[in-house]
Amino acid sequence: MKSKYYNISSIILLAFLFFSCSSDLDFDQIKDLKLEPVVVANLAHFDIPANQLIDDGGTHIAFDTRDFDVFRDKFFTNHLHKAEFDFEIENNIDRTFAVNLLLMNDQNQILQTISYTVPAYTGTSNVIKYPTEVFENERLALLKQTTKIGFVVLIATGAPLNAASLGNLKLRSGATVYLTVE
Repeated sequence: MKSKYYNISSIILLAFLFFSCSSDLDFDQIKDLKLEPVVVANLAHFDIPANQLIDDGGTHIAFDTRDFDVFRDKFFTNHLHKAEFDFEIENNIDRTFAVNLLLMNDQNQILQTISYTVPAYTGTSNVIKYPTEVFENERLALLKQTTKIGFVVLIATGAPLNAASLGNLKLRSGATVYLTVE
C-alpha cells in the first residue's frame, strides 16, 4: 500500500514541477551594483614617558616621522570618497604640550597640519577626545597625496623634566574610511 501512495504522490509532485513558473534572468542588473563599504582602522599611536622628555624647563620639540603608504594602492585611492580621523590624547605629566600631526608627501613637503593643545596634568583624568577631522573634496585630495605622517610634540615651559619624572603623554587615533565601488 505504501508504495502505491508513494508512486502517486511522486507523479503529482513531478507534474507540479513541469508547470512551475520561471522568468528570464536579467544579468544587466549588475551594471547598477554599487558597494559602499566602511572600514575602521587604527591610524597612529604613541606613548612617551616623561623621563624621555628630559629638558631644562624651556620650550622643546620632539619630532618623529612614519611612512604612511595606504595611498599607494590605486584601488583604495580611486574608490575613497571620505575619511574621518579621531584623536584622543592622555596627559599625566605636569606640563602643557602642543601636538602637531603633519601630513607630508614624498618630498617631505607638509600638505596639512593638524594641531592639538594638551593641558597639563592636574591630578584628575586628563583624557581629551578632539573633534573628528573630516576629509572630503579638496582636503581629501591632499590627504591622498600623503606618504608620511610626522609628529611634532612641543613642550611648554614649566618645571624641568628629568630621568625621575613620572607620567606619560599618549596619543591614540583611528580612521574611518568610506569607499564607493561601482
